[in-house]
Amino acid sequence: MSVKLTQYSHGAGCGCKIAPNILEQILQSNLAYPTPDQLIVGNHSKDDAAVYNLGNGSALISTTDFFMPIVDDPYDFGRIASANAISDVYAMGGYPVLAIAILGWPLDKLSPDIARSVIEGSRAICAEAGIALAGGHSIDAPEPIFGLAVNGLVEIPNIKQNNTARPGDYLFLTKPLGVGIFTTAEKKGILTEEHRQLATAQMMQLNKVGKHLGACQGVHAMTDVTGFGLLGHLSEICSGSDVSATIEVSKVPLIHDDLVHYLAQKAIPGGTIRNLKAYGHHIDTGQHADTENVLHLLADPQTSGGLLISVGEDSLDEVKSILSDNQLDRFVEPIGRIQQKQDHLIYLH
Repeated sequence: MSVKLTQYSHGAGCGCKIAPNILEQILQSNLAYPTPDQLIVGNHSKDDAAVYNLGNGSALISTTDFFMPIVDDPYDFGRIASANAISDVYAMGGYPVLAIAILGWPLDKLSPDIARSVIEGSRAICAEAGIALAGGHSIDAPEPIFGLAVNGLVEIPNIKQNNTARPGDYLFLTKPLGVGIFTTAEKKGILTEEHRQLATAQMMQLNKVGKHLGACQGVHAMTDVTGFGLLGHLSEICSGSDVSATIEVSKVPLIHDDLVHYLAQKAIPGGTIRNLKAYGHHIDTGQHADTENVLHLLADPQTSGGLLISVGEDSLDEVKSILSDNQLDRFVEPIGRIQQKQDHLIYLH
């Protein structure tokens, strides 16, 4: 039986994320809580995962990510949700070793066989990452939800964080933007057949290059671009590192030139508006003639997006070589630079 999973949920993919300004309110606490000395990365920063020192020169990376369907096909949904969750480990410079599943399923609306197809998609991506889907937890829920809790390992000198960028660094992005626009266009029934599989194929790509970038000491900071869009995740890098950044808009890779065509037809994800409301005041848009479209592209919520990398000038050739060796030749040109802190976090040129 054919099923369209997106009909059964009110949100989609990383666009389900709570807005960064609201999340900050939720996480505020007046309670003092112990922080073990072994905790290298925890609640003190807005990073991709927690990191715990194992005492043997390496550290444990622990993360979780889950969301509601962003595609209709159950198998593809399982693959995308799993690639997205595993990405957090790569974004910290490590490699995954184990995953367990998180499944919420509306049994009164969708059969167990469809859920099994989601799990099979997850197993396929876990196998591609070289890890086992070793267990999990499930509940009967009003909407379909799937994701993973993932553990990884990293040598302590190779840990990458999102609050350690330095003035003078160059910025690279390893996947094009536009997934949110394409998936919104598909929901509206205006996505052309030519574009139908572009977003799906991209969201299923693992960010394996992250473990290689972890070994490059000139990579000063790294994160993955997901529901807050490029501008949101770069804002986190800038605020955490006490710096500003300049983005060369013409150099930012896009999934297809027709994205603006879909924006003209109002294929704008709700997450984009939420994102701009949360951090738009941190952005200096410069003199762009088409400011609205530029902002809608750069704030577009990505699901299983690329890595955003802050690289010292002395390591440019090394990073470009790593990207090329991992079939990422399209992304070897920087999209911007980190600079000393200015009045705004991000400047668009």
